[in-house]
Amino acid sequence: MVALEAEVYAPAALSEGAEALRSRGRASPETCFVLEHGGRVVGYVLALPYPRYRYPDLTRPEEETFDSRNLHLHDLVIAEGLRGRGLGSRLLRHLGTAAGRLSYERISLIAVGGTEGFWAGHGFRPDPGAELHGSYGDGAVYLSRPVPYHRSGGSGSEDLKRGPDH
Repeated sequence: MVALEAEVYAPAALSEGAEALRSRGRASPETCFVLEHGGRVVGYVLALPYPRYRYPDLTRPEEETFDSRNLHLHDLVIAEGLRGRGLGSRLLRHLGTAAGRLSYERISLIAVGGTEGFWAGHGFRPDPGAELHGSYGDGAVYLSRPVPYHRSGGSGSEDLKRGPDH
């Protein structure tokens, strides 16, 4: 997971390091998942409760947890060779199902590196109530969407596993 994060975010000076990633996973293990393929981790999602318009500080690990009906999607990463195959969308659907089951009302995120179009395709819209500081980079945009109602049942995600320690 740490290697995937560095691959994607280090070139943009947005990489957080192992301890920050672990702390975010520990903050909400029921909403953090890894995607395995061929016995290796090829993607992950880190999402944790944060009050609307607030978000993790990239310069430090999580030090507190929040009781919030807003779920902040901090990271969604797919290994470079597997992008464009719908795996990010699959992780996002799995997260939406978990968020609905856990009674979250909204999912927020910060789009970085020109990814706003991907998120817009999944129902995320600009949410201008947040003031972003520079650590997320130029062009970062705070987005959110309501959590749709989900029925319990199979998610078709047998290779998704919980936890930050993969």
